[in-house]
Amino acid sequence: MLFAHGFGCDQSMWRFVAPAFEASYQVICFDYIGHGRTSMDAYNRERYASLHGYAQDVLDICHALDLHDVILVGHSVSGMIGALAAINEPDRFSRLVMVSPSPRYMNDEGYHGGFEREDIEELLDTMDGNFFGWATSTAPAIMANSERPELGNELGLTFCHTDLEVALQFAKVVFYGDNRKDLPKLQTPSLIIQTLEDIIAPVEVGDYMANHTPNSTLHVIDATGHCPHMSAPNETIQSIEQYLRQLN
Repeated sequence: MLFAHGFGCDQSMWRFVAPAFEASYQVICFDYIGHGRTSMDAYNRERYASLHGYAQDVLDICHALDLHDVILVGHSVSGMIGALAAINEPDRFSRLVMVSPSPRYMNDEGYHGGFEREDIEELLDTMDGNFFGWATSTAPAIMANSERPELGNELGLTFCHTDLEVALQFAKVVFYGDNRKDLPKLQTPSLIIQTLEDIIAPVEVGDYMANHTPNSTLHVIDATGHCPHMSAPNETIQSIEQYLRQLN
């Protein structure tokens, strides 16, 4: 099982979920470039101008470790990064688990992504002008679960530890991106995990993905916020385990 973190995060955020699968699977966590403790030596703005650069990172890890029959568990944007990797090399992956994913964050005609264009532009302007202020003020809303403020605080601190150049480019790639046309290309069986309330990826997004992705299963878990692997790890684990049992 290969665990891929979301924007501005790092592999430590899987610490509540990944260990539950160590008895049955080889568990691998990693950080994208500019996140966690990675070096910036290999950063290339041209490579990472789209999600395909990050998808190639996933494939490069699979090649380097000679991984096969991979179950990729991706949070947020890594759901689509994992999908692109599986589309490119379908024989490499057996299952794809997408936690709070979205193929398009911006509303469009007949599509509810959660944000209007002006919302995205304002968000990116705020990030560009004061990324650290944006990170610390917005993270609690993204996390939700206000009764546990330590979770939102941790998310904000992790955002702040991300390399600023990487974060700003990655944010534009994520929030201006549109991967809806890629969904029908994904043939790898996939689980889509959504929460009841998520300001980044509303339930409508999960419905859209399930309706446009072959071999997909949507599971709305009893949780809130965009990071259920941190705020509701037991529910997240149970959803993944149930899905994998049904397929075996």
